[in-house]
Amino acid sequence: MSKLLLNLRNVPDDEADDVRAMLDANRIAFYETVPSRWGISSGGIWVTEDAAIVEAKRLMAIYQQERQARVRAEYDAARRDGTAETFWTVLRAEPARVALTVLGILVMLGLVALPIVLLRG
Repeated sequence: MSKLLLNLRNVPDDEADDVRAMLDANRIAFYETVPSRWGISSGGIWVTEDAAIVEAKRLMAIYQQERQARVRAEYDAARRDGTAETFWTVLRAEPARVALTVLGILVMLGLVALPIVLLRG
């Protein structure tokens, strides 16, 4: 029976490509499910053989440790260089997106507070 190795929700394309390449390099049979059209399921990478799942998880743990160290080093280097993304750089690059996000947050807070305001009045 197939076992889920990696849920593809919020997984960057480069990470999914790395996992596929890792499984191919180690000759672990897998298949991939695609995300649903309406976003209910996000797709995943599944190992087809029960015997291979232990090895796949071991390789995945090693890969995740290496990726974490690499990405953290890249982020630290970007912070030192001053090129890391901050709230202010996003605000300058995409002011409409930031304004709409803040507006959405305020609307949601208003909806949450509405019952309290109505009950007091």
